[in-house]
Amino acid sequence: MDALEWLGSAMRAARAQLDVATQNLANVSSDGYRRAEARVALTPQGLVTSSGATHEQGAVRTTGRSFDLALLGGGAFRVGRTTTRNGAFTRDRAGWLVDDRGRRLHGERGPLRVSDRATVAADGIVHDGGRIVDRIPLPPGTHILAGALETSTVNAIGETLSILTAQRAFETAQKTLLAIDATREKRSNDIARVQ
Repeated sequence: MDALEWLGSAMRAARAQLDVATQNLANVSSDGYRRAEARVALTPQGLVTSSGATHEQGAVRTTGRSFDLALLGGGAFRVGRTTTRNGAFTRDRAGWLVDDRGRRLHGERGPLRVSDRATVAADGIVHDGGRIVDRIPLPPGTHILAGALETSTVNAIGETLSILTAQRAFETAQKTLLAIDATREKRSNDIARVQ
């Protein structure tokens, strides 16, 4: 692999690390957000990055609101056509449990519609007026804590350091690339003058 190609891959890897760290820092106060991490691997094609969310459990913050639901373990809540770990739900005017974007929380039978007296048990069973309404699907070993939210797993200081480290790595690779390019250009000009 050519030195310029290798330095280009180093710059792409630093950029990917910077993107992940800035995304993490932007979500430092987003409930249920799990920190992502960028992994760099050395291959014959240069440095290659991949990223994914960590599986750390966020701290639990008590809110006292009955429809705030913290997941203790893996998994996520199904809201609309997507999933989230942010368990901050409220009842809308029609009685649907919705997140801050208005997406409905789904149980095993579909969107959950409850009264203001409904409760959610640790195993995900939703009770309303003495009857079982539905069950929020949970992976094995996961429980729900009602009246609480899982906080973000992002450490702001750590992510700030990751941003600075990625910026320095990018700048170093860029300066080295420019120096090699200048040296090659000078050498080719010197050869042309000699001939």
